[in-house]
Amino acid sequence: MSTETLDRPQEPHHAPEGVSLLTFISRNMREYGILMSLVFIMIFFQWMTNGTLFQPLNLTNLVLQNSYVVIMALGMLLVIVAGHIDLSVGSVVGFIGALAATMMVTWGIDPVTTTIVSLAAGALIGAAQGWFVAYMHIPSFIVTLAGMLVFRGLCLALLAGQSVGPFPVAFQRLSSGFIPDVFGVPGLHVLTIVLAVATAAILVFNAIRDRAKRRHFGVEVEPGVVFWAKQAALAAALVAIGWQMSTYKGLPNVLIVMFVLIVFYAFVTQHTTIGRRIYALGGNEKAARLSGIDTRKLTFYTFVNMGMLAGLAGLVFAARLNTATPKGGVSFELDVIAACFIGGASATGGVGKVTGAVIGAFIMGVMNNGMSILGIGIDWQQVIKGLVLLAAVFFDVYNKVKR
Repeated sequence: MSTETLDRPQEPHHAPEGVSLLTFISRNMREYGILMSLVFIMIFFQWMTNGTLFQPLNLTNLVLQNSYVVIMALGMLLVIVAGHIDLSVGSVVGFIGALAATMMVTWGIDPVTTTIVSLAAGALIGAAQGWFVAYMHIPSFIVTLAGMLVFRGLCLALLAGQSVGPFPVAFQRLSSGFIPDVFGVPGLHVLTIVLAVATAAILVFNAIRDRAKRRHFGVEVEPGVVFWAKQAALAAALVAIGWQMSTYKGLPNVLIVMFVLIVFYAFVTQHTTIGRRIYALGGNEKAARLSGIDTRKLTFYTFVNMGMLAGLAGLVFAARLNTATPKGGVSFELDVIAACFIGGASATGGVGKVTGAVIGAFIMGVMNNGMSILGIGIDWQQVIKGLVLLAAVFFDVYNKVKR
């Protein structure tokens, strides 16, 4: 991305309807390939599990099991786009869960205060690591590897090697609670259907408006057949998922939290100056610095953000288990990093989208869930996930060489 156009207004001129279908698909093969991979994987496991994958209970479990991965993937995406990596997030999840358990169970502190302190602690951890990376110029791999060891050790020390729980009911609702239904129809959560339809309508409307704006300013847009097919599929998927969940308990609270975060970070990365500058930083740090961007401060803030989201994920994970364990968060960093790379983030920085990271997280989640239903052992699950990650990175490198 050229840093010369970061803040320069563009003169409007109308663009044609779009490039040819084949040309557009070839240029955006990675993005659409990821989406089609998710669709194929979901259909495959739906067939192999005899329809169990899309059952309302399993859909709810799928959301709950992957909520913390999606939350951390949003922060990890910005770190990777900026040209860095964070290996400590799994240990931070475990440490924050241990801190929350100690505060609520051992010290008797209320959940609201505990949540605020935990998020602040996560941000502080990110700030400490970000300072070493941004201002001391120590490679992020080394800093966060050290952080992984430090906070795993602190987690063990804080819990004294034992599990601590259970948590207050109010705190458990963060992960295990569901939004209330104001309509009161027996056997059907009507509010879930209303929210699903409203969300689909808003997303389609925004997509149409954004497409019109891009054409007005001469930016290449999708061919009409691709655009309308994608919007129809998105709306149908949201309404179908909403309907399925409405027949169980409705939308989990954590799904609302995830949706708000996804919308927020998508807006930041696509429509704000700081988002464009993060991409410029990862694309060419020297050019970004020469163009007037404070690259050190930007790097620092990406790690602060990552730490805070890791703290939130730690709270969600602990609330779901209703206990804090010494092994909480083990290997989470691998799933989070894999989700970002599978979702289209480049290992060299400067490339990646929020939607891609979310899709990557759900690819990992559906694979984990589907393989567990089929009774595939954890050993072969790890083998398959490793091969999928390697294939995703290979595809990214292959596309760059091809261009």
